[in-house]
Amino acid sequence: MERKAVESSNLAEIGYDENDQTLEVKFKKGVVYQYYEVPPTTYEELIEADSVGKVFQQLVKGGGYRYARMEGE
Repeated sequence: MERKAVESSNLAEIGYDENDQTLEVKFKKGVVYQYYEVPPTTYEELIEADSVGKVFQQLVKGGGYRYARMEGE
């Protein structure tokens, strides 16, 4: 999945697969997580946010989405 670099103190890159509704987040420490069944509107709000980290905490972490840590990154 292609990811875009974002301005954030904690997040490095964000990608989204609209077909699978999968959000992929790479943190500055190098760890990558995928969040499942995330609607496109959530990704759009996240990528356009003034504070990506704050919106990530509210909409993604607070949204209760299933997620998995990706290995081999």
